[in-house]
Amino acid sequence: MDTEKLLGLGLEPVLTTSELAEYVGVQVQAIYDLRTDGRGPSGIRVGREIRYRVSDIRRWLDGLHEPEAVLDSQGVDR
Repeated sequence: MDTEKLLGLGLEPVLTTSELAEYVGVQVQAIYDLRTDGRGPSGIRVGREIRYRVSDIRRWLDGLHEPEAVLDSQGVDR
C-alpha cells in the first residue's frame, strides 16, 4: 500500500526495524538494544514484528537532541 493511500485513509506510515535502522544509520541490533534498555522509540507489535510510527520516531529523535554549546566571551565552550 502506498503512502498517499494510507494518508487518504487517515493512517500514519510506519517503518520496520530494518527501515528505522537504515534511516538513522545504525545496525538493526542497535535498535533492538536501545529498546531493551528503554532508550529506543515506542513501537507497535504486529504479530512477531515491531513497527514504528513516524511521529514516534520524530519524538524519540527530538529527545536525543543535544543542547547547543554555550560559548563564553572568548569563544570557549563552557
